[in-house]
Amino acid sequence: MSVSTDRPRELARFYADLLGVAVGAEEGPGEGEPADAGWAQLRPVEGRLRMTLNLEWDPLYRPPTWPSAPGAQQPQAHLDLWVEDLDEAERWAVRLGARRAQDQPQPTVRVMLDPHGHLFCLFT
Repeated sequence: MSVSTDRPRELARFYADLLGVAVGAEEGPGEGEPADAGWAQLRPVEGRLRMTLNLEWDPLYRPPTWPSAPGAQQPQAHLDLWVEDLDEAERWAVRLGARRAQDQPQPTVRVMLDPHGHLFCLFT
């Protein structure tokens, strides 16, 4: 899965901490790009992460709007993360820099926004 942002290495550190994995690879900006450019990748880890998550620099990145609204940036994708305790998982995510989305459509799911505005859901 790929996620666009204007600060990919920073966002990779957030997800690495959230998921309890390491950043598997990263690269800084190319020639002429700003210091926050580049890319990073979280790689599969047995028992922790069963997919690769790529964080890619997009100089025109705009955070998505949730819930979707006409004319606003639409969510591109989101992670669904299974947790044992919603309250505990939400507190952990908030400590790392996430925030709870205002709209919460289901009692067994917490819609969260990462520090760059991407959606991810915690569920039991």
